[in-house]
Amino acid sequence: MSEISKLQPQAIWENFDKLCAVPHPSGHLDKIQHFLLQWAAERGIEAFKDAGENIVMRKPATPGMENRKVVTMQAHMDMVPQKAKDSSHNFETDPIQPYIDGEWVKARGTTLGSDDGMGVATIMAVMEDDELPHGPIEGFITADEETTMYGVNHMVPGTLHGDYLMNLDNETEGEFVIGSAGGINLTAERDYTPEKPQADAAVQIVLQGLKGGHSGLEINEGRANANKLLARVVRKAIADLGAELATWVGGNMRNAIPNNAEVVLAVPANKVAQLQADVNAWADIFRAEYEGIEDGIRLEATEVAVPEERMPVKVQDQIVCAIGACHNGVLRFIPGIGDIVETSSNLAIVEIGGGKVFIKDLIRSSMRSQREYLEEVLTSCFQLAEMSVEVGGAYTEWQPALKNEMVDLMRNVYRDMYGQEAKVQVVHAGLECSIIGAMYPKMDIVSFGPTLRSPHTPNERCLISTVGKYYDFVKEVLKRVPVK
Repeated sequence: MSEISKLQPQAIWENFDKLCAVPHPSGHLDKIQHFLLQWAAERGIEAFKDAGENIVMRKPATPGMENRKVVTMQAHMDMVPQKAKDSSHNFETDPIQPYIDGEWVKARGTTLGSDDGMGVATIMAVMEDDELPHGPIEGFITADEETTMYGVNHMVPGTLHGDYLMNLDNETEGEFVIGSAGGINLTAERDYTPEKPQADAAVQIVLQGLKGGHSGLEINEGRANANKLLARVVRKAIADLGAELATWVGGNMRNAIPNNAEVVLAVPANKVAQLQADVNAWADIFRAEYEGIEDGIRLEATEVAVPEERMPVKVQDQIVCAIGACHNGVLRFIPGIGDIVETSSNLAIVEIGGGKVFIKDLIRSSMRSQREYLEEVLTSCFQLAEMSVEVGGAYTEWQPALKNEMVDLMRNVYRDMYGQEAKVQVVHAGLECSIIGAMYPKMDIVSFGPTLRSPHTPNERCLISTVGKYYDFVKEVLKRVPVK
């Protein structure tokens, strides 16, 4: 047990600490699924794994409250596996190492997994609380939300019984989300026949120290994208110094703004010093451009052995131009609101080497036609570079309901408990609520949670003071759920 298990409320923090000890990155959920089923069995809680690899738990009502509306508490079990450049952490085998840093809980060198471990820990706390009065409750802990939303896309109709859905996957305490953006994955690929470098030297250029971040929640903050910055460096090196692109690796998750990237360029030996000087100059340019936004930019060029392969010149020029031209970041804010992003794209992953090019992007929008427009823009960009383009993994936008009993209940409870109004809004992040709501159109849905910052980055953190306030609120809402 780590130091966080002693924090209050212990019902949440002890369970979150247990979750940290079980590896659960997206795509590798066998261990966490086994843990959750075993945890439930040890406590006599009904639990099973459904066809979508989700874990469903059920708890009967407190005697005398059987006639209350059914509440489904929903969170996702997977976490985004991002780590610091110098970290040796293996997300598939190593436990997360949480620690207290002042008023925050963080993880050593990695993402914390509070997105959405806090939601899962909340479901666990409610399920094992024998003193909390409540109506019928079910927990719905979904699989691979962070990558493909596989769990909700493969759930069987009729699995859930809820009249109300508490989605526990929001990042600001006191904020109730009733709508979110939809999204779609875009992948561009191309094969090429590697050639032997003509140059007699090589340089590895590494860009790191960027903030990265959640491509839905933080795309509007103007943070740098490592792939986009490196494209400027590479393009100039090719044009001025006759550089030859051998490999490129940048980013590893579609929904995380890439915070590091690296390339290997073959160059004439007499151009190595100039390239290193140019890289230093680019570092100064980037620091000036992102002053006040990115304070940790590091761009370094190191001479390395000449690689055995490089891209053909024509392919190299096409791909580098496509990366440079590809739209990244906010395309449009919601008209008439101004501060909420409507449409964006995240140039998340670039992998080049061994005769293969992979470029992966996540497009988000709360307006279907704008999402389709941005699909056309990116598809055109990559097809001009003779790449094949596929889109998939789409999830629909979650349109706010004009009438929502759950919102009314929660606003009243929040006002009674804290003497202030909760903020009701829509967000640019993608939430599973849209898919669940489409299958259960009569279900009232709200997303909320404690305060988290910088999810999807090694600087992910949870504000300790908000967890108790949030959990007290959850329990009070469950007490006040009305009769059917």
